[in-house]
Amino acid sequence: MTAAAPLETETVRAECSYGHEALIVEGMHCASCAARVERVLARRRGVQSVEVNYATHHAQLAYEPRMFDLEAATAALGKLGYRLKPVSREAEAQADAEHERAQRDWLKRVWLSLPLAAIVVVLVYGFPNHAWARWLALVLTLPVEFVAGWPILSSGLQRARHMSANMDTLIALGTLTAFAYSTVHLLVGGDLFYDTTVVIMAFIVLGRYFETRATGRASGAIRALLELGAKQARVLVDRQERLVAVEEVTVGAIVRVRPGEKIPVDGEVLDGRSAVDESMLTGESLPVEKTPGDKVAGATINAEGALTIRATAVGANTALAQIVRLIEGAQSHKAPVQRLADRVASIFVPLVLVIAGVTLLGWWLVAGDASQGLVAAVAVLIIACPCAMGLATPTAIMTGTGRGAALGVLIKSPEVLERSRRIDTVIFDKTGTLTTGKMQLGDVIAAEGENAVVLLERAASVEASSEHPLAAAIVAGAHDHGIEILPARDFASSTGRGATAIVDDVRVSVGRRSFIAEHGRELDERLDRRTVDAELDGQTAVFVAWDGWVRGALGVGDRPKPNAAQTVGRLRAMGLDVALITGDNRHTADAVAREVGIDTILAEVLPADKAGEVRRLQEQGKRVAVVGDGINDAPALAQADLGVAIGTGTDVAIEASDLTLISGDIGGVVTALELSRRTLRTIHQNLAWACGYNLAAIPLAAFGILPPIAAGAIMAASSVSVVSNSLRLFRFGPTNAQPVEGRADAHPLPAAPSENPPLAA
Repeated sequence: MTAAAPLETETVRAECSYGHEALIVEGMHCASCAARVERVLARRRGVQSVEVNYATHHAQLAYEPRMFDLEAATAALGKLGYRLKPVSREAEAQADAEHERAQRDWLKRVWLSLPLAAIVVVLVYGFPNHAWARWLALVLTLPVEFVAGWPILSSGLQRARHMSANMDTLIALGTLTAFAYSTVHLLVGGDLFYDTTVVIMAFIVLGRYFETRATGRASGAIRALLELGAKQARVLVDRQERLVAVEEVTVGAIVRVRPGEKIPVDGEVLDGRSAVDESMLTGESLPVEKTPGDKVAGATINAEGALTIRATAVGANTALAQIVRLIEGAQSHKAPVQRLADRVASIFVPLVLVIAGVTLLGWWLVAGDASQGLVAAVAVLIIACPCAMGLATPTAIMTGTGRGAALGVLIKSPEVLERSRRIDTVIFDKTGTLTTGKMQLGDVIAAEGENAVVLLERAASVEASSEHPLAAAIVAGAHDHGIEILPARDFASSTGRGATAIVDDVRVSVGRRSFIAEHGRELDERLDRRTVDAELDGQTAVFVAWDGWVRGALGVGDRPKPNAAQTVGRLRAMGLDVALITGDNRHTADAVAREVGIDTILAEVLPADKAGEVRRLQEQGKRVAVVGDGINDAPALAQADLGVAIGTGTDVAIEASDLTLISGDIGGVVTALELSRRTLRTIHQNLAWACGYNLAAIPLAAFGILPPIAAGAIMAASSVSVVSNSLRLFRFGPTNAQPVEGRADAHPLPAAPSENPPLAA
């Protein structure tokens, strides 16, 4: 034991000493609210880091438990009008219910304010000198301002009592100023601005309704995922089925799933065969065949036969629950671009108050028109609300990550979106990533005068008694071609080299070149040449001999996945360089690379050196994404600028990655990169609009060009526009590029008889 061990232990203990808390924040009305809550929490003793997300109303808190007092922090925020609640299933359900009630409440306020606002406009402009119309305008303005707009006024006034400001402060100050000014003029004579008050408030209320509705849809991806799970399970107890709530199922329980039912928990198939619809997890539309020994995931649908499974994960440990946690984490954390927007929003409201004051004084002192100065100042207060800025990033992230989950792509953090834009090189691991990871029968090479069907039939009959992966591939290939496995006797094997058995009263030898040579078999020149070609194509040659002659050879190899060439072609069409990295020999790597269209090959790389190869490319200025599925890929995934794990791979690889493809379909790499880039582009579009309209509109309002009514309409529309733009991501779908063909002279895998003619010599 070296002296470093205790120091390492202390380091781990120090890193793990921080507590982490996910909280729901109630009472936030804009991005400046989120910034204020974040500042208050960040100043508390013992807080290491805090992130408050306005769109999700969640706060992520890291703190020193011995120093931080959560109750005191909650009380401090309570004085400012905000409420903290720990995140729980019950709290989330309550928050969802409150969100729906808020949506209905805002709709009622819309129906109250719009008709009355229209009447007030007619009264102010149609009958400006009639006393009855002027007084009626006041009466109709009261319910719009103080009933329909009460949530906004009360929020603004509450912030003012605590010497703080938010977007509601601007709206309340603007509309109340116009209302008070009009009331004074009603009594002493002069122009009325009740139309400004009611129309602005009506637009704001309408905007709040659409905003609440849209953000509810954006955050609905997690709720939709949670609803996918089964509610009940058929548990076998004493060979009898009992229908119980899924929460009561324990690990190890035996569960029966009938055709058409949802699989309630993650498990392993014990009995039965069926096709399972896994589209909700993987995005794949075709059902997957399941037989005894296969894994199944909860919430997937058993499409055909009955299955008996043993529960291996329940509750929070199921694949669905882990996916939900990943999405929640991605949606709750902030992208770097959002932090900049939050800092701007935090100083924006006080700055706007100053600009409005300067506008009023400027018109009054310079132009001598206090009335026009008041109108311009109100317009400045209304147009400058930073709500759109606060919604620009989180709504896009929420929608993008939710859509990704539906397509089988898990984005672990918002930072991934920004890194994906800079990627210029994609490196694929070979085995299990570009290839199937399973040995398959390739070329069937019969010697001159021999029958390929007989060759495969006798080889498979011998190998049926072996458990070697090459033997299993040969037997499976024979089954695919409808070839019968004949009885074999007197079986003998040499571990890893070959086997012999008597088939059709003939001693048949199947094995490597050296094994066949030891048994005195001779190989003719033509067969030797064709076999070398197969080996150069990445296949392992298995020779078949009887009666003193080698009758042929079978090529067995790990073949590329069906869509590997198409995926490589689509990545190249995106302007990316594509490379292959593998620990296999150069011949095998070259063969796979040629077939899928990859030019850059890193072969015979030891697992420990994969991360070094990635680092070497990074030192050359490359931005590297690595796609892998095994434990030996984990260091390279962690070293890469973007790590993409195949979800069918190991937990270690998935943990080390930034993106996870839930299925084994590598086409998801293109989907993941396209979705990440589309989401980031949407964020930039939202921020450009949110900042751009403010920068353009505030000077127009200050100089009296933009009236308050138009300012209210534009401000309400800005928030709705950024949310609506984000919701377009729900329509995202992978592009369909043309596949890139492999080598024209590549040896194809033999197909089943229904697809191709029978094997021939």
